Amino acid sequence: MALDQLKAFILKMQADDALKQAVLSASTADDVAKIAGGLGFEFSGDELLRFNGQKVGKVTVVKPDHPGEYH
Repeated sequence: MALDQLKAFILKMQADDALKQAVLSASTADDVAKIAGGLGFEFSGDELLRFNGQKVGKVTVVKPDHPGEYH
């Protein structure tokens, strides 16, 4: 299940500073999903965006609002 994969990835990210920096540097949710996929986690950028506002451990998933962005 993608939700379980997403939660497991977030928990791993909390324990790995280099991974956290890679995620924080990612431009899109799809980029984060690609980083996760390279580590064996399977979820999409859309699934990550739908997880907005949810908390796992010490991390709350937040979709940044960028001025001029279309939804």
